Amino acid sequence: MQLRNQHMVITGVNRGIGKAVALACAADAPHLHLVLRSLDLSLEEELRRRGASSVHSYVADLSQPSQVAALLAQLSTVPIDILFNNAGLLTGGLLETQNSDDIALMLSVNVAALIQLTHGILPNMLARKHGKIINHGSVSSLMYFPCASTYAAAKAAVYAFTKSLEVELRGTGVSTLVLLTAGVETAMFDNIPKLYGSNLQLNLLNGISAADYAQAVRTAILNDKTELRPSGAAGVMLRLAQHWPSLFQRLVASRFQR
Repeated sequence: MQLRNQHMVITGVNRGIGKAVALACAADAPHLHLVLRSLDLSLEEELRRRGASSVHSYVADLSQPSQVAALLAQLSTVPIDILFNNAGLLTGGLLETQNSDDIALMLSVNVAALIQLTHGILPNMLARKHGKIINHGSVSSLMYFPCASTYAAAKAAVYAFTKSLEVELRGTGVSTLVLLTAGVETAMFDNIPKLYGSNLQLNLLNGISAADYAQAVRTAILNDKTELRPSGAAGVMLRLAQHWPSLFQRLVASRFQR
């Protein structure tokens, strides 16, 4: 799918991958619709400077269904071509140590808001027989690490939701892309040792820059990919988890302590 003059909605643009993808795609001259927790006028100016055809910002707390509904109302007259459900929160640690409110908040953003936005925007895409839904999964969608129980459950839901939609949408002109993101150097990535490090050896943890990953996302959109999987060691581990799960579990268990 080409990006020029396409109306592209991106959630979670205040920082990290969402911000990096907006910056990476701006030179392709889309109409960017940014969903943020707080306005960032300097980002709007930068995106216009880089070539975006237009930039519009919408402030919303995606953990609140009423605010998601209000956002959908604001977007109802926009001919949205691309919806990038990027916003997400991280939880981690032994299940009994995780805060139940944090779990509920993460599920509301990572799963419920993603489905609510897709449900609200998809009908207009179908009516125009054109569009793309991009959902931000994770390697945790398919790789099940100790201390990642609730986060992995959310990302597994994102993957299952997207792959089900992929089949439903065949022949409609609307397609899907799911991101199986591994280590990307963001604020969320920096929190992994704080949440997982007491029980899981993370000495092999490494990541790529958000800017580099954003270019990979852009390329996947332009090439109409249905999945963006990691390369290198993360890609090998993902294949191991899928095809030899018992071996993957033994390997992970050797790095875990309660």
